[in-house]
Amino acid sequence: MKWFKRLWWIAVCLGAGLAMAVWATWEPDRQLGQLVARWAKPPSTFVELDGMQVHVRDTGPRDDPTPLVLLHGMASSLHTFEGWQRALDTERRVITVDLPGFGLTGPSPQGDYRIDAYTRFVLRLLDNLGVKRVSLGGNALGGEIAWQTAVLAPDRVDQLILIDADGYEPSVLSMPMAFRVASMRGFRWASERVLPKPVVASSVRNVFGDPAKVTPEVVNRYFEMALRAGNRRALFQRMDQAQFGASAPLIKRVHQPTLVMWGAKDEMISPELGELFCRDIPVCRLHTFEGLGHLPQEEDPAATLAVLKDFLHPVRKTKAPQP
Repeated sequence: MKWFKRLWWIAVCLGAGLAMAVWATWEPDRQLGQLVARWAKPPSTFVELDGMQVHVRDTGPRDDPTPLVLLHGMASSLHTFEGWQRALDTERRVITVDLPGFGLTGPSPQGDYRIDAYTRFVLRLLDNLGVKRVSLGGNALGGEIAWQTAVLAPDRVDQLILIDADGYEPSVLSMPMAFRVASMRGFRWASERVLPKPVVASSVRNVFGDPAKVTPEVVNRYFEMALRAGNRRALFQRMDQAQFGASAPLIKRVHQPTLVMWGAKDEMISPELGELFCRDIPVCRLHTFEGLGHLPQEEDPAATLAVLKDFLHPVRKTKAPQP
């Protein structure tokens, strides 16, 4: 009986410890209204599309014939391109968006986070904004959405910018802790309700080449975006629906001039895959950034923007009609 009592007390202590851990890290969903004041300041707007209020930033000259549209990666938001968008404000029309399931846009009413659903979302967004042809770029998940949109609707995409993009069977070196948790189905009930901030901080540092660049403000942004109502469940659904590498043969159908940018210290997706993109895309330029990680555009906006601007077509201004 002594061994039974000992096991019983061990179970009680473990249960109490688990309950305390859940209580200490319990994080309820944040409603959109709680987040807008801090994370949707001007020039942010919301566009009604597909049953969602889609968070968009649309800046720069309206006579830009091929606006630059930028798509973020999984568990990120349009804020990852803030540095580029501010710097290009007077030169180019730049459109960034929180994709369904992420950022302030929040979950898709249909719960569909397949690449096909995202590409059609992008095309409907362009129609909604009255934009016919764009230079289209994306990071990670956003990169795959970008190149698949270029294949699906080549008449809508003038140039491609792929930043540490998904597409091939991944050669994952290190997955952030938050993604590892999201892939563990047995923990999902708890994961939709608890979110230790140190886990978020660790995950963000994991995708930067220099973890010292991850400021408290950056951690707070990723943390609060993850807590937007419905986003945690949407991340799990996206992980379940992802088919990494399944569409890789389609990359050879990309015919737009393409800039591939990669952080040499990307520990999520091997930099070697950047070479594969330029092997399969006929008109392609690869630039690798030493010292940068999975989010080079966010980690060093100035260095990455210099390469981007060298690639982009100059804006062809429309002449004003003569009186």
